[in-house]
Amino acid sequence: MSTATATDAAPPAKGKKKLIIMAGGGVLVVVLALVAFLMMGKKPPAEEEGAADAHAKPAAPAAPKFDPKAVPIFVPLDPFTVNLADRDAERYAQVGITLEISDAQLNERIKVYMPAIRNNILMAIADKTAADLATREGKAALAEKVKRETSKALGFEVEEEEEPEEEASTTKKKKKKRAPPPLPINNVHFSNFIIQ
Repeated sequence: MSTATATDAAPPAKGKKKLIIMAGGGVLVVVLALVAFLMMGKKPPAEEEGAADAHAKPAAPAAPKFDPKAVPIFVPLDPFTVNLADRDAERYAQVGITLEISDAQLNERIKVYMPAIRNNILMAIADKTAADLATREGKAALAEKVKRETSKALGFEVEEEEEPEEEASTTKKKKKKRAPPPLPINNVHFSNFIIQ
């Protein structure tokens, strides 16, 4: 009889063991789920400081701010030789361009995007005629176009150019003017300018 009593006592001990293991496993799953929930909800330290700014507006590549007291950085580009848009004769321009920037990080970005920058500048020059580029105003307009095209190639938002007044009045209603976004290129300098 004593053997029957010993065997009767053994099964309940095994059942309690299984019950304790299952309860411990359940508690472990709950704890892991709670930790995962807290980790997903926690923001990185950089985001916690500027949480109010992060909710207001998503971060976009901001143009470097122009500081007139800062020493500028000059980025010379290889010379451009381009056929011009003249129809009466074969004309070409050889133009040396140096970009003026104020942000050293932008200098590295310009090197990375150089093929796209050169393409955009070549296309901008090729759209001009010799008469367009002969005057000081024509060169200033080209410099502005180079600033815009370089900024586009770098991935910055560039406001579209305005149409001349007489065309704009016939094709579109006038829109309210807003301040154009700042461009990352401060100035465009011509180191040589030959039209033949």
